[in-house]
Amino acid sequence: MAWGASLAECLREWEELQDGYQRIQDNHKLYKQKLEELTKLQDGISSSIARQKKRLKELSLSLKKCKAQATPAQETSIQETQSLIKERQNVFFEMEAYLPKKNGLYLSLVLGNVNVTLLSKQAKFAYKDEYEKFKLYLTIILLIVSFSCRFLLNSRVTDAVFNFLLVWYYCTLTIRESILINNGSKIKGWWVFHHYVSTFLSGVMLTWPDGLMYQMFRNQFLSFSMYQSFVQFLQYYYQSGCLYRLRALGERHNMDLTVEGFQSWMWRGLTFLLPFLFFGQFWQLYNAITLFRMIQHPECKEWQVLMCGLPFFILFLGNFFTTLRVVHQKIQNKNQDTKEN
Repeated sequence: MAWGASLAECLREWEELQDGYQRIQDNHKLYKQKLEELTKLQDGISSSIARQKKRLKELSLSLKKCKAQATPAQETSIQETQSLIKERQNVFFEMEAYLPKKNGLYLSLVLGNVNVTLLSKQAKFAYKDEYEKFKLYLTIILLIVSFSCRFLLNSRVTDAVFNFLLVWYYCTLTIRESILINNGSKIKGWWVFHHYVSTFLSGVMLTWPDGLMYQMFRNQFLSFSMYQSFVQFLQYYYQSGCLYRLRALGERHNMDLTVEGFQSWMWRGLTFLLPFLFFGQFWQLYNAITLFRMIQHPECKEWQVLMCGLPFFILFLGNFFTTLRVVHQKIQNKNQDTKEN
């Protein structure tokens, strides 16, 4: 009897599983159908936006030509239309952040044609927040490791581990930033490009063999790395708070990110970071000059000396003049506002 009862329970459970399985099949069939509909809808919207953008571009060119011969009343109308066109382009940018798009060259080389567009706000914010935490945690780790290499350990092996960590960190940043750009983050060109330069620099440092030239530059480089990590920690900490307030006020885009530099939105509240930034940038110049002088040393035979000096010089030029341009623009805008008032 017990065996019969047990068999009956098993058969009843099987029937329940069959019912559940049928529901899963029906739901999955509906899911695939909706997915196909979604894909068609995405393609249709993307095509429509592309056509609209093309026509808006042509219209903008036509308005510029008309502006040269327009009357004051017509010129006002043209300016209003141009303003509306610019606003429309911003709306299209927001729309495209939720539509699949082709990967850029770098992402295509690294990931292939995988679609990296996140389709929900929650997924985008979660990925952005994870990116910010990744930068913060790795900055702290790099600060600790560089301090250990500088004052506690004097080994080419531990130096290589530190440089490998830098290569991995900057490579990961470039991939994550490319994905974030695909999802609507407006990261300025230099602040992305300088991570590629930093990746190259870290890779060259990793291959630099131990010797007189390496030891001459080692302590200076590790001291610079400590300072750079400290400044980056300050930037991430204060920029995150500033961005949170500005987003709450509706003055910044939800996908804006912290950067290792100075941007216009930091003018209010974060100008105290400028001396730290300028000092670090001139330290990059000092590193470049030191390496260029080392080339003239009779014992200098390593190609890494020149190949480290050039990236440091490029980083100085890019960081310094980009920061200087932002400061100059903000001062000009402030002076114009003062004159108008």
